[in-house]
Amino acid sequence: MDSQTGHPRRWHILGVMVFSLLAVVLDNTILNVAVKTIADPVHGLGATQSELEWAMNSYTLVFAGLLFTFGVLGDRYGRKRMLLVGMVLFGLSSLVSAYAQTPTQLIGARALMGLGGAAIMPATLAIISNVFPVHERGRAIGIWAGGVGIAVAIGPITGGLLLEHFWWGSVFLVNVPIVLVAVWLITIVVPDSRHPDKSGLDPIGVLLSIAGLVSLVYGIVRISDLGTVADVSVVVPSLAGLAVLAVFVWYEQRIEHPAFDVRHFRNPAFTTAISSVGLVFFAAMGVMFFMAFYWQIVRGYSPLESGALVLPFAIAQLIFAPRSARVVEKYGAKAVGTAAMAVITLCLAAYALVTVDTPVWMLLALGFVQGTAMANIMPPATTAIMNALPREKAGVGSSMSNVVRQVGGTLSIAVLGAALSAVYRNDMEARVSALPEQLRHAVSESISGAAGVAGHLGPDGARLMDAANHAFVEGIHWAALVSATVALIGTLVVVRWMPGRTAPEAAPPVVPEAERQEAVVG
Repeated sequence: MDSQTGHPRRWHILGVMVFSLLAVVLDNTILNVAVKTIADPVHGLGATQSELEWAMNSYTLVFAGLLFTFGVLGDRYGRKRMLLVGMVLFGLSSLVSAYAQTPTQLIGARALMGLGGAAIMPATLAIISNVFPVHERGRAIGIWAGGVGIAVAIGPITGGLLLEHFWWGSVFLVNVPIVLVAVWLITIVVPDSRHPDKSGLDPIGVLLSIAGLVSLVYGIVRISDLGTVADVSVVVPSLAGLAVLAVFVWYEQRIEHPAFDVRHFRNPAFTTAISSVGLVFFAAMGVMFFMAFYWQIVRGYSPLESGALVLPFAIAQLIFAPRSARVVEKYGAKAVGTAAMAVITLCLAAYALVTVDTPVWMLLALGFVQGTAMANIMPPATTAIMNALPREKAGVGSSMSNVVRQVGGTLSIAVLGAALSAVYRNDMEARVSALPEQLRHAVSESISGAAGVAGHLGPDGARLMDAANHAFVEGIHWAALVSATVALIGTLVVVRWMPGRTAPEAAPPVVPEAERQEAVVG
C-alpha cells in the first residue's frame, strides 16, 4: 500500500469500520432506556437499583480497563484479527445478555460485552489510520465520528421501538444480526495490519495499564453507587489506580520497547488533543446523561420520544463532523478548537437556565448547537492524536484516545451525579418529613424513587412530583455549572497549547529504528 495514496478500497473499509462500531455504540445508549423495564419484576428481571448500576458498570469496568491492552495486542498480532475476535465476543455475550434469567447473569454477560467492545473500538480507528494517507485522515476520522454521533441518537429510538413491541432482551438481541453482517464484511473487505517488530509486546507495561485503569475506573463507578466521593471504597481504589498508572509511566520511560512511548506527551499537539478529548467528555457526558431523566420523568416523554429528542445533536454531528477537517485546514486547529470549546462552554452553562417547562424547541436548538461544536473539536483532536504516533502504533494511539474518552465520560457521570444527587437530596429532605421513613428515603434518594412513590399517593402524588421535579432541575443547574467550568478550562488549554494554522504536521518523537519501519499491510 502506498503511504501517499492509501489503500485503494479505503472508503469501503471506512464504511465497514463505521458499521462495525454501530453495535458497540448502540448498546451503550439502548440500555439507558431499558433500565426501568429490566427493574420490573413482571416484565423484566426485578433487578434492584444496585444490580442495575452494576449491569452498566461491569461493562464500563472491563471496557475501560482493557482498551489499552487490546490496542497493543492489535498492533502486535493484527488489528483485523482483534476486530474479528471482538465482534464474535460481543455478539455471543449480547445473545447471553438477551436471555439472562437473573440480574447476576446479566451483570456477567455485560462484562463479557465490555471485553468484546474493548477489542472492537481501538481496532476500528487504527485500521482507518493505516489505510488512509495523512492528508485524508482528518476527513475519514470526521466521517467515523459522524457515524458514532448517529448511532448515539438512534440507540434510544431503537430501544424505545423494541420495548414497545418486544421483551426487554430484544435490546441486546438486536446486536446479533449487526455483528453477523459486520464479521462477513470485515472478512472480505478489510486488510490486516500490524507492527512489524515482534520484540515489543511489553507484558509488564500491559499488566500495569490493566491494573491501574481497572482500579481507577472502579473507584470512579463507586462514586455513582454511593453518591459521594468521601468513602474509603472510592478513595482507596482511585488513589491506587493513579499510583499504578504513575508507575506505568515511570516504567515505560526506562525500557527499550514500551507499549506506549510516554515521550509523545512532549508533543504539544498530542498532549493538547488528549487533554481536550478528556475535558470535553467530562464536561458534556454527565449533563447529556441526566437530561435523559429530565425528558422521561420531569417532562413525561416516553423512551421513544425522549430518544427522538436527541436527534438534533446527532444530526449536527452527521453534518459537521465530516467537514471538520476542511474547517481546520482553512482556519487552523487553534482557532477552530478554541471556538468549538467556547461554544460548548456556553451551551453547558445554558443548561443552568433550564426549568421544568422550558420550551422544547429551545432545548432542541441547544442540542444542535452543542452537537455542532463537538463535531468541530472531537474529530480534529482525534486526528491530532493519531497523526502524532507512527502508523505501526495506531492501535495504541486509538486506545489512548478511547481510554481518555471513557474515563472522562465515566468520571463525569459519577462526579456530576454525586453533585446532582446531593442538591436533590438536600432539597427534598425538608419537603417529605410527613411521609413514613421508608417512603421518605425512597423519595429523597432519587427522582425515580419519587416517581414510584407518587404513583401510589393519589392527589398528593402530583404535589410530591412537582417538588421532586423542581429539586431535580436545581441539581441539573449545579451539574451544568460544574460542566461549564470544566469546558472553560478546556478552552484555556486549547488557547494556550494547541498549535496554530502554521504549525507543522504533528510528528512523533525520536523512536528506535525498528519502530520506524512501515507497518505491514496485507
